[in-house]
Amino acid sequence: MEKLIKILSGIVEGAFEKCGYERNFGNVTISNRPELCQFQCNGALPASKKYKKPPMQIAGEVLEILKDNHIFNDISLAGPGFININIKDSFIVDYLNDMSKDRKYGCPESSNPMTVIVDYGGANVAKELHVGHLRSANIGEALKRLLEAVGYKTISDVHLGDWGLQIGMIISELRRRTPELPYFDDNYKGDYPTKAPFTIDQLEEIYPAASFLAKSNVEAMEEARMATFELQNGRRGYIALWKHITNVSIEDLKKNYSDLNVEFDLWMGESDSEKYIDEMVNYLKENNHCYESKGALVIDVAKETDTYTIPPIIILKSDGAILYSTTDLATIWQRVHDYRPDQIIYVVDKRQALHFEQVFRCAKKTGIINENLSLDFLGFGTMNGKDGKPFKTREGGVMRLQDLIRLVQDSVVSKLDRNKAYSESEIYDIARKVGLSALKYGDLSNQATKDYIFDIEKFSSFEGNTGPYILYTIVRIKSILRKAMEGKVNNIDKINEPYSQTERELMLKLSRFNEAVEFTFLEKAPNKLCEYIYDLSNIFNRFYHENKIISEENLKKKSSWLSLISLTKNILETALDLLGIEVPDRM
Repeated sequence: MEKLIKILSGIVEGAFEKCGYERNFGNVTISNRPELCQFQCNGALPASKKYKKPPMQIAGEVLEILKDNHIFNDISLAGPGFININIKDSFIVDYLNDMSKDRKYGCPESSNPMTVIVDYGGANVAKELHVGHLRSANIGEALKRLLEAVGYKTISDVHLGDWGLQIGMIISELRRRTPELPYFDDNYKGDYPTKAPFTIDQLEEIYPAASFLAKSNVEAMEEARMATFELQNGRRGYIALWKHITNVSIEDLKKNYSDLNVEFDLWMGESDSEKYIDEMVNYLKENNHCYESKGALVIDVAKETDTYTIPPIIILKSDGAILYSTTDLATIWQRVHDYRPDQIIYVVDKRQALHFEQVFRCAKKTGIINENLSLDFLGFGTMNGKDGKPFKTREGGVMRLQDLIRLVQDSVVSKLDRNKAYSESEIYDIARKVGLSALKYGDLSNQATKDYIFDIEKFSSFEGNTGPYILYTIVRIKSILRKAMEGKVNNIDKINEPYSQTERELMLKLSRFNEAVEFTFLEKAPNKLCEYIYDLSNIFNRFYHENKIISEENLKKKSSWLSLISLTKNILETALDLLGIEVPDRM
């Protein structure tokens, strides 16, 4: 379906054109004075400068064309040349009834769908997820779902850290603890065990111990570096251990991400780019894109127009070792080769902006990507505690994501109405879904690029701009619809003209759903969809408190209201699904 605002703009643009003016002056916007009108067109003011006429004269000419249009209820001039517009209730109602029948509630698919890779997650193997992984998962998942909603083919990749020094640390620590394992025997020729010699709990204890030792002991660090070198050069036993580490880690990570309602198409990592590095480096050398500097292989990516310093990107260190820049470039090389995407979006901590600026410039400058492939960096801010510092445990450590989810769920359970007869399974389901809404909506309702304060009590509240408040609104509608079915109210299938101003406002807000989705998609800003969801919930709740829907005796009015709130429920649920948030049946 075409957006309502676009339909109105098309009509007013046609009127400007009939009067001999350029069409673009007829753009219609939502009124910034809703007490005066629903929509407005201010194009007469800029048109007056171009055509050397008073804006009121231009607006008057356009008004003469528009005043007999069947869509408009009232159209008038105001101020220096504003055109104020109110549309007929019948037009709004027809639009909403068409939306109700549409599979996507008026959200059109792109006429030029693209293939987009969304890189988010960024977890490291052998390490548990912590609160620092929350924003990447939430924002990336919402972005992926929005892209799919407009018809794009998306490929989501968790892009694990699975090939660096941390693996060497773990291997060397395992060797110190269990030297008898066959992985460390140079003379062992048999098959290695299929079962890992450690559990995920043991692995999560081994890594921090290994890291602490390596950073405090020169010999241990050298052992870790040597183990990393031997792994990356194909030592058979170390490759087998690395596979155990990644398999055990991925199994646990899938569970943790699933708890956030986050899923990935690809569980690839730095190691998957390894086989492309030699080919890529040879290409860079053969085409004279790089040069040696103090033994390292580098590429200049600075531009004369830069207003800040962009250092050269290092491809290989002086000892031949690779860096994150190498694997990130090789990953782009691999993605171009395997998937031929039109766009790659990286959802990463904004503090890595310079690194990705270097990588993107290098990929473009060297021809690793063609001019049609877009590389985009969506940098997010940090989630902070009430002290304004990165969110920590009470003891001052980094909080595990599982523990944060549990804290939020416990807070939700404490707020549930104990007078309702919940079964244990219902309490679990409600706590999981409402807790997840508190966590995800609390995160996504903030502008992605900015830091924000995470307040468990605030975000788990059933009042205000929170996930639980939104869910409670939907559950309230579900309850009304259930009662209507129990009362055998039939013909809940058509919305009639509004009976009050609040009902009219609810209708207008519903009509803007496709506009909100498109704007959120174009801006890559999930917080904009959250704003729409919250506004819609508030208007519905005003409508609910002003009307006794179930006890309404006028059956035509009652049926219309039930149809209207049913559409409200469907749109709210659809919008929340785009954010990766589920809705319980009752609360």
